[in-house]
Amino acid sequence: MSGCKYISEKDKDSNVNNTAIENLEKNEKRSHNDKHGGGVLLNQEQVDILGIKIDTLIRRNMNGYVQVNGTLGVPPQNEAIVTSVLGANISNIKVIEGDKVSKGQVLTYISHPDIIGMQTDYLQAYNKLVFLEQDYNRQKKLYDEQVGSGRDYQQAKSIFSSTKGLVKGYESQLRLLGLSSKNIREGNISQVALIKSPIDGFIEKVKVKSGQYVEPQTPLFEIVNTDHIHADLMVFEKDISKVKNGQLVKINIEALGNTEMTAKIYSVGKSFEEGPKALHVHAEIENKNKNLIQGMYVTARIITENTLEQALPEGAIIQENETFYVFVAEKKDNNSWNFVPKEVIVKSTSNGFTIFDFKEKTSKGIHLAQSGSYYLMAEMKKSEAGHSH
Repeated sequence: MSGCKYISEKDKDSNVNNTAIENLEKNEKRSHNDKHGGGVLLNQEQVDILGIKIDTLIRRNMNGYVQVNGTLGVPPQNEAIVTSVLGANISNIKVIEGDKVSKGQVLTYISHPDIIGMQTDYLQAYNKLVFLEQDYNRQKKLYDEQVGSGRDYQQAKSIFSSTKGLVKGYESQLRLLGLSSKNIREGNISQVALIKSPIDGFIEKVKVKSGQYVEPQTPLFEIVNTDHIHADLMVFEKDISKVKNGQLVKINIEALGNTEMTAKIYSVGKSFEEGPKALHVHAEIENKNKNLIQGMYVTARIITENTLEQALPEGAIIQENETFYVFVAEKKDNNSWNFVPKEVIVKSTSNGFTIFDFKEKTSKGIHLAQSGSYYLMAEMKKSEAGHSH
């Protein structure tokens, strides 16, 4: 047999002390014939020193799960692309990628003659509105007193209303540019307009440079708010019947050192993605940290149900080449145990326990080593090597 390796952690086997090893060596010759072809014979003292736990095989309450992959994402309302409402030159960029920004914070300034023109047009329209309002009020008073004509009153009302609408339109455009109509009415004409952040979040991308001319609706910045970052998982068609809202999800993020996080499904998609055919499932992360970044790759296990399964602690099963073994413990009359390897088929591992089946039919009520498989296999191989001389 070739060298063996762990299927998992070595439990308490790594804490074996020199006394146990010395006892094994002292008893090697005595138990030589017993071990050859029949496993490893240890007395109770050796079993205790090595910390090998022996118990009957029982069924354990194990989690069933669906293995999936995905990425981290945010809801559409938590990310934004910032644009300009008119063509202009970038004059002063105030942020860099990674900066935290608040809603309404200035990201950059833009400059263009049209910005000045819009302010002067507004100022002219506003001053005209002041005059038209006075004229409208005068014509209305004359009309109410039956001194003025109805035609003059209606004409004054119409011109006043249309100019009032024009002024309101200018004010809305100025607000989009971050300019104060009150300041403009006081004669303060600005040469630049402001581009502000529409949401709280972090600058993900800066897509412009100072001095660059940008067309209207050209993306300038990308902002993302990670407060509601979640796992966007892809579930294949064969598994979708097992998935539903409210299920627990165990998420691992390789970029963060395989940190495990807990999430809960809050939305199951209703249409399949093609190639491969899979459905989007969204899970809210419960113990998120500040290092989570949109687009990070994740692996996850969606916990689907609890079932009773035949399972042992990971340290009870050892892999030898391509084969897995457990050790059946047979009690001898002289207060000792004979450990015999038995081949098994490993199905899955979860929370420190491995679900398996025996390759051949085994009687009920047998005792198994619940730990120490590494040392038992090593002793058996050492015995077989010594016997071959």
